[in-house]
Amino acid sequence: MDIRVGDVLTMKKPHPCGSRDWEVLRVGADFRLRCRGCGHEVMGPRAKFERNVRAVARGEEV
Repeated sequence: MDIRVGDVLTMKKPHPCGSRDWEVLRVGADFRLRCRGCGHEVMGPRAKFERNVRAVARGEEV
């Protein structure tokens, strides 16, 4: 999956704040994501996040 820094990922399940959109801050073996609703940041394995992605929007399109 082609995911770059600055992309916005729409996930299958919502964050507890209600937002499904996450901004990509770091890519590699792990992803660092920031919730677009509340600003909470999480870091986790790439494989886990890629399974839960519904859509990818490029940073300049959002």
